[in-house]
Amino acid sequence: MSDNVLKLGIPKGSLQNATFELFEKAGFDITGADRSCFPRIDDDEIQIILLRAQEMSRYIEDGVLDAGFTGLDWIMENQSDVYQVCELLYSKTTANPARWVLAVPAESSVRVPEDLSGGIIATELVNATKSYFQKKGVDVKVEFSWGATEAKARLVNAIVELTETGSSLAANNLRIIETILTSTTRFIANHSAWANSFKRQKIESIAILLNAAIDARTRVGMKMNVHKDNLEKILKLLPAEKSPTVSSLADSDYIAVEIVVEEKVERRLIPQLKRAGASGIFTYPLNKVIH
Repeated sequence: MSDNVLKLGIPKGSLQNATFELFEKAGFDITGADRSCFPRIDDDEIQIILLRAQEMSRYIEDGVLDAGFTGLDWIMENQSDVYQVCELLYSKTTANPARWVLAVPAESSVRVPEDLSGGIIATELVNATKSYFQKKGVDVKVEFSWGATEAKARLVNAIVELTETGSSLAANNLRIIETILTSTTRFIANHSAWANSFKRQKIESIAILLNAAIDARTRVGMKMNVHKDNLEKILKLLPAEKSPTVSSLADSDYIAVEIVVEEKVERRLIPQLKRAGASGIFTYPLNKVIH
């Protein structure tokens, strides 16, 4: 493998589609992921390898991969010594952080973690769960769960399970006692790869593009025509990051104003702008927003 090729790990499984969609939004074209663990990307300086998020940080620490994406939870679970390039606020379902929660059956008498002293906890996140109970001074036995952890909640005393919305736990009639760890996706790199000027620049470029694509998800561009007499009151309504773009029009009495706003602001702002005299208002989706 050439030193001028970045070996990049993409999480296989629940985060895979969300990651590919983010890369597409950032301007990359990835193909063949449905047939191969080595999908093709339209950048000759990147080789993609699909691996489980649970093991990603280990392979990056060992130098098998140069960089990749995984959750903070698995970096902590594996106690991996890697360079954290940036946090990426996306996940498989929502933009909210994922939570590892301590849960028990709804009918359980357990109300606080201390009530589990002497009990058995089933989870996939063994090391982090052990650390959590050790810090609380609660003596429990933590067993690794190979899956279907929610089904084991009534076989052991409690489970520690990953959730974004809590809907699956509720569907299984489970009650959350406490969040033991909050996790977001991290872009991480091997220390030697980060010290390599080519690979570091490549990693930094990917980080810029992906964060720009994430920021664009919740924002829209907005453009409108404004009579010069109404310009001051229109500008007072605009929550632009910096100054809005103001351009002259063929009709010297009117000015074009353009800004980028959050989608949740757009629906409130448009009626206000219309009442203040703006016309020809239109909005458009964005691919990237770079601060």
